[in-house]
Amino acid sequence: MDPMSLMLFVVLGVLLVFMIFNSRRQAKKRQEAEAERQVKMVPGVRVMSRAGLYGTIVEFDAEDLTKPARIEIAEGVVVDLHAHSIELAPEESPDDEASDDDEGADSDLEVESADGTYTLNGEGVEKLPGSEDEDKK
Repeated sequence: MDPMSLMLFVVLGVLLVFMIFNSRRQAKKRQEAEAERQVKMVPGVRVMSRAGLYGTIVEFDAEDLTKPARIEIAEGVVVDLHAHSIELAPEESPDDEASDDDEGADSDLEVESADGTYTLNGEGVEKLPGSEDEDKK
């Protein structure tokens, strides 16, 4: 066997060992994350479904994941969701909330009307967007 073929087999063997080792490590991390998730899923905890629906756990059986989780999405409104479709709700930091408030202030429209012309966010316009012309009726 020539040295290049031997080198190729050694490199392939090292890659195979690395892939097996890495996949086992990833599987162990997933198992630990799932175990931690099940411990934290108790009634009263804020959760989010994979579809983006927020709510609070009313009932969750970590032992039998075939039973649906009961989630209260509004006062008195309880829905049943598959246990695997809910995750702990992401927590927002106070900085995130402050930046959201600033963005909301910029998106508010200010409309003033004088002499048949309009001022929309400080710009003069003859017609408001989305309004119909009276002549076309």
